[in-house]
Amino acid sequence: MDEERGLPGAGRELPGRGSDFLQLAAGDVPAGGKAEWLAGRLRQAIADGRLAVGSRLPPTRVLAAELRVSRGVITEAYRRLAEDGHLEGRRRGGTVVVAAPFTPSGSVPTGTAVARADGAGSDGTPRQPRYATRSRPLNHASRSGRYGTTGTSRAREPGTVPPDASGAPSYGGSPTSPAPRPTRRLTLTSPVSPTSPFSRTPGPDVFDMLREAPAGVDLTPGRPDLAAFPRTAWLRAERAVLAGLSAEHFGYGDPRGAPALRRAVAGWLARMRGVRVAPEEVLIVAGTAQALTLLHQVLRADGVDAVAVEDPGSLGGRQHLRNGGLETPPVPVDEDGVRVDALRATGARAVLLTPAHQFPTGVVTSGERRRELLGWAGDGGLILEDDYDAEHRYDRPPVPALRALLADRVCYMGSVSKLLAPALRIGWLVAPARYREELVDAKRFNDLGNAVLPQLVLARLMESAGLERQLRLLRRRHRDRRDAMIAALAEHLPGGTVHGAAAGLHVTVTYPADVPDTEVAAAALAHGVKCQPLSWHRQLPGPPGLVLGYAATAPGAIAEGVALLGRVLRELA
Repeated sequence: MDEERGLPGAGRELPGRGSDFLQLAAGDVPAGGKAEWLAGRLRQAIADGRLAVGSRLPPTRVLAAELRVSRGVITEAYRRLAEDGHLEGRRRGGTVVVAAPFTPSGSVPTGTAVARADGAGSDGTPRQPRYATRSRPLNHASRSGRYGTTGTSRAREPGTVPPDASGAPSYGGSPTSPAPRPTRRLTLTSPVSPTSPFSRTPGPDVFDMLREAPAGVDLTPGRPDLAAFPRTAWLRAERAVLAGLSAEHFGYGDPRGAPALRRAVAGWLARMRGVRVAPEEVLIVAGTAQALTLLHQVLRADGVDAVAVEDPGSLGGRQHLRNGGLETPPVPVDEDGVRVDALRATGARAVLLTPAHQFPTGVVTSGERRRELLGWAGDGGLILEDDYDAEHRYDRPPVPALRALLADRVCYMGSVSKLLAPALRIGWLVAPARYREELVDAKRFNDLGNAVLPQLVLARLMESAGLERQLRLLRRRHRDRRDAMIAALAEHLPGGTVHGAAAGLHVTVTYPADVPDTEVAAAALAHGVKCQPLSWHRQLPGPPGLVLGYAATAPGAIAEGVALLGRVLRELA
């Protein structure tokens, strides 16, 4: 414009000229370390709220031209933040902020993170960001939130810039960033709030309470990486399904599930879990929770009044069984899986198991223990097999499901909640022939069957290998986050023992300190970190511990969350 109008300064570069985005100026770009400089400015803007979650960053070509740097500088800066989980590329949707840095409530002022997102320490001195790399845990106790697990409840960070009136996210706000302020020392003197989920014995609503509790870092187990949901593939499959549907498909469906999905699930189970079933044997349900609900009345009608459960074992599973009027005698779990001698001693005719990756310890049921279980089932017992996250293995191939070994004594349950998203509410139940008709009747009178359209879309994903591609992607992402969790635990809880790191979406850590795990979880939640105490999942006495999910959390946030857990435990001990 200067050159066109002949204004003073025409034909020469103005020192302050640059980008309106975050008020970045070309004159501020250093001679060296350009990508590191830009990545730091972006981290700071995300940390102080000028770039809210959902904000879209400028295209690399545009920002490179405005800052007079190569496009590679912008690409590298974006890549660094994407690796730390703050940004995500969405093709035509551009590069979007998907996560804000962790700000523990009560321990630091608003807008300042425990480890500042610009790479500086709490005193303002520069330091390198902690990117956890692959490592092994210091202690492994084993070789390796069910049903009511919590979902993401990330509240908008204080000071974040909301979208404008049109709904489009803003690129930035104030022209200057707030000066960093020192971190206050963590104090744990305040009493646990009476509304805290840890203030009383967990009731039926405890997972709802924990889900709704605000936190900067959510380490609750059972949460998959929802940001990795294959939106593009899902939309493509949905369009293809809708284009080929006749009018009749929009009526009431088969209560057993759409035939196309039952065929696809049968193929998936044969390929991935070693379970050979006919499509007619598959019942589509709204997740494992509904599978248990349908089994309540069928088992009671068969004279079953108790279902034994693993200990430690899922609190959510125990709650569902008790809600159906069934007793839940506990059976101890050791390094080989559930103890069959103790199972026999309960006198229960049925048992709920997670044999491929025991929740929450992560134990894989050994071959010898499997043979003992099959012997117990052959004597008239019934196994309810919850195969909730068996595909998510990192250090060994998945073990075959028990259903593949003794079909007429195992009710097999699975879902896509940990592979795609719990919001889909799609799972499957494969039961012995003697229960099949009664279960279909229970499903019919419960809801007339799942929604048909999502079933058909999922079937197309399964048949086109889209779901297997998604699994390969998730294994890479989850393994990196698992490694970040182990590295952080080794650094901040060096006396702890990590259980179940070879698979799944969570680890369990036990610690030697004589501090109730509910107190640790309550103090951590009060300061911005959400997790579950191991004692929630016990009926029998046992050491305290924490159950920590990692799949849905970026490596940097995992490191900061575990660091705060370590501080909490040290101050309470």
